[in-house]
Amino acid sequence: MAVLTGRARALLPLAVPALLVGIGSSLVLLALDAVAEGLQDVLWDGLPGVFGASGESPWWTLVVLTLTGIAVGLVVWKVPGHAGPDPATEGLVGPPIPVAVVPSLLVVTAFALAGGVSLGPENPITAVNIALAFALGVRLVPAISGESWLAMAAAGTIGALFGTPVAAALILSEMPLGKPGVPLWDRLFAPLVAAAAGALTTAWLSHPMIAFDLPAYRGPALADLLSSVLITLAACVIGLAAVYAFPHAHALFRRIRHPFVMIATGGVLLGVLGMIGGQITLFKGLAETGELLAHAPPYSAGALVLIIVVKLAALVIAATCGFRGGRIFPAMFAGVAIGMLAVTLVNTIPVSLAVTCGVLGVLVAVTRQGWLSLFAALAIVGDAKLLPVLCVAILPAWLLATGRPEMLVGGGHEPAGAKPAAGLA
Repeated sequence: MAVLTGRARALLPLAVPALLVGIGSSLVLLALDAVAEGLQDVLWDGLPGVFGASGESPWWTLVVLTLTGIAVGLVVWKVPGHAGPDPATEGLVGPPIPVAVVPSLLVVTAFALAGGVSLGPENPITAVNIALAFALGVRLVPAISGESWLAMAAAGTIGALFGTPVAAALILSEMPLGKPGVPLWDRLFAPLVAAAAGALTTAWLSHPMIAFDLPAYRGPALADLLSSVLITLAACVIGLAAVYAFPHAHALFRRIRHPFVMIATGGVLLGVLGMIGGQITLFKGLAETGELLAHAPPYSAGALVLIIVVKLAALVIAATCGFRGGRIFPAMFAGVAIGMLAVTLVNTIPVSLAVTCGVLGVLVAVTRQGWLSLFAALAIVGDAKLLPVLCVAILPAWLLATGRPEMLVGGGHEPAGAKPAAGLA
């Protein structure tokens, strides 16, 4: 009797390509982060002193975000390829973009991350890694289909972003990859190898920060079920408000027509919002989440309401005026702020529960992906005791959000590729 079945022998050759794709995806992400962080240090720590200012000065925030809008607008306007398609029309995983677009997309993403734009790196870096893996893979190993290269690159990038392959498995399980009827784990074999390689590479070379130090959850209680449902529903309603504003903001910016003027105007508006909300409402939101949770004394209810409104407004403007970036990390920050607001209003609610439910509700509204929302909410705290409560809390929020518009203009795309890959078939 053979040790491996025919299906297993078909899957095994995909392991090495998937391993290489995962490592490469993580390295591209880490390189982008390093460049953006270096530029951020210059813009917010080095340059202000030259002008006798502080990086936290409101007028400096306006200047930097205005200049960021001008810089990104110039690249989108003048560089061939225009830094990829309209980001408001793209989800996290889309069809491969031309490789010629990759350099300009990386440049504008680094500018946005460094300049304080309220977007994360997840969408553009996933698009970049898919483009590179697809172009190289189809040429060098044509026996593996384009759809497999897409899935491996997406999984490797998601694994690197979240520091765990579990996130990639959950997200890809909601995508129609591979032939119908093929077992899920057969379809996920190669992507999971890529996701694990991406996550481990990031863990070895950097220190991914998703979980934050919060008081341990005591365990499910009857009162927590009601609190979790109410917080998650409230966060979902707030997230849906941003979702419904999204196409209207996009339409307003498209009336400007010229890409440079459109993005530069967005930069000015983001600068004004940053002056109102403070530096904590800038950037992708991960470091700012830690600052929000560690702030002593805690922010007042009024301050938290302002932070939530400003952050979501900045997210909508940034994603519709033409800046390249993702919407998951800023939405997570807004969810944390909603959870902190709930604790401020009712101090008997456990902080860990409130924060995870806030993230859960906003992500359900913004991403319309249940597994991603559950994983990201739980990852903020890293406490498995919250999972049963979250599985209850997500259900009313899902009923509220399902069937409603997504935070996307014009609908999504089916993954591109020639034919179902050996590893997905």
